[in-house]
Amino acid sequence: MTSVAPRWRKSIRSANEGNCVEVADNLPGVVLVRDSKDPSGPTLAFTPDAWRSLVTSLRRDALD
Repeated sequence: MTSVAPRWRKSIRSANEGNCVEVADNLPGVVLVRDSKDPSGPTLAFTPDAWRSLVTSLRRDALD
């Protein structure tokens, strides 16, 4: 059995103000999200479809 470790990344648009989230989207069937200030803290898990839907909605709201 092979396990894949989450590969965390921040948005290239993140400022260095500490208000960032990190995303791990390299795992099969799940996208993980965590607070960059607390990497050992809790994580949110989304299906890839739910994550795409959330990001699309946030981008749309940012344009309004």
